[in-house]
Amino acid sequence: MEKIIIFDTTLRDGEQSPGASLTSDEKLKIALQLEKLGVDIIEAGFPISSPDDAKAVRIIGENIKNSTVCALARCKDEDIDIALKSLEKAKKPRLHLFLATSEIHRKYKLKKAKDEIVKIAKEKVRYAKKFIDDIEFSPEDASRTEPDFLLKVCQAAIEEGVKTINIPDTVGYAIPEEFGKLIKFLSENLPKEIIISVHCHNDLGLAVSNSLCAILNGARQVECTINGIGERAGNASLEEIVMNLVVRKNYYKVETNIKTEEIYKTSRLVSTLTGIPVQPNKAIVGKNAFRHEAGIHQDGILKYRLTYEIIDPKMIGIPKSELVLGKHSGRHALRERLKTLGFEFDDKKFEKIFEKFKKLAEKKKEIHDLDLIAIAEEEFTSMKQVYTLEYFHIVSGSSTIPSATVRLKKEGKIIEDASRGDGPVDALYKAIDRITKITPILKEYKINAITGGKDAQGEVNVTLEIKGKTFYGKGVSTDIIEASGKAYINAINFYLARKMVEKKTLKGT
Repeated sequence: MEKIIIFDTTLRDGEQSPGASLTSDEKLKIALQLEKLGVDIIEAGFPISSPDDAKAVRIIGENIKNSTVCALARCKDEDIDIALKSLEKAKKPRLHLFLATSEIHRKYKLKKAKDEIVKIAKEKVRYAKKFIDDIEFSPEDASRTEPDFLLKVCQAAIEEGVKTINIPDTVGYAIPEEFGKLIKFLSENLPKEIIISVHCHNDLGLAVSNSLCAILNGARQVECTINGIGERAGNASLEEIVMNLVVRKNYYKVETNIKTEEIYKTSRLVSTLTGIPVQPNKAIVGKNAFRHEAGIHQDGILKYRLTYEIIDPKMIGIPKSELVLGKHSGRHALRERLKTLGFEFDDKKFEKIFEKFKKLAEKKKEIHDLDLIAIAEEEFTSMKQVYTLEYFHIVSGSSTIPSATVRLKKEGKIIEDASRGDGPVDALYKAIDRITKITPILKEYKINAITGGKDAQGEVNVTLEIKGKTFYGKGVSTDIIEASGKAYINAINFYLARKMVEKKTLKGT
């Protein structure tokens, strides 16, 4: 199969996203991951734009061994000189020259006639060719340029030694069918050895579609970015293009050098360093791309993954897809999740749990494992409260060591004890430990306000480890110390109830 060259411009065009400025060190981190991903060409920056951009191109050129390192330059001697200097130590350097060609750019930006544009293109390519062999030429705003004139400019650049002609849809104006026709026209009229590249923007949401249509019509290089970041609405998304070519290989009949299992890792790195989050419903790398909530879909996935998943998440570096439990989820998904949490029930008990789950799902957008464990533990243990909190008194202040006096009720008997601690909650928990003679390890402690106002109810969730096992507890009160005590005792009660059930099971065995 023919190969599609993947030209990544995350570090150049992608960095032009508002607020996405990267330091040269951050650019190097991304470049090294792009090389690991299998990107053929890394456009490392626009050296004339800033000293740090020039430094980034230089550092990346020094450290990248397998990928070609590219620098962007306008058709100006100063741009070319600085770009070439930045590429001095690159093992595989490429210079990317661009010059606007559309009527609107000629008239309002450059204020030059067609003949002048052709002359500049020839002169600057000829000048650069003295110092570097690998030159790519881009007629900026190509999709809005008259086709005959576009061909003439490209031919002029090729005559001076350009090997790659890039056709940018600079403002995202093109429509797939017409863009495909333009690429076919150029492919039929330019020398066969010339590589036609495309660089599509997403202003109308068609960057990936235009790129794929260009491939079908003869383009053999695609310029794209990780997560589709870039100027305005962004660029064609690398991961979407690549996975289209992988999943629909029989249709496109081309391949790339991309190691798809590195896609997700690369996406997360770019998102973290640029500070641009990936939208949840983003294709391939979005949070929801491999999450299923609808009961029909979940049932299908559990029976045979391909019923509702055309991409195995492992292909892009995600261990597995996720069944999200919510109000649309069905019995099959709930039973499977409970199994993974260590709970198995007969049909009668499971139906009770399913009913409680559905009621809770009507109130919450998404059900978490902690919610399921609370429902399951209640049914699993048919639990009676071994301990209940009857009374507590806290002494705390800036000049005193926090202490707590606690009264618990156990089987009608009141037990009281006291303890000191690092804070009021710590003192309370130590006093409870003294009464119950259980010393859990507090693994997690979370507070949430569940109502508003000064008398807001607080919800405390705790995770305890007791004898190597994990137990969860929840407490609600307008007093956060009381809620903390209730949550702690709740988790201990779950431990004692589970212990009781395990003893009965062992005797039965």
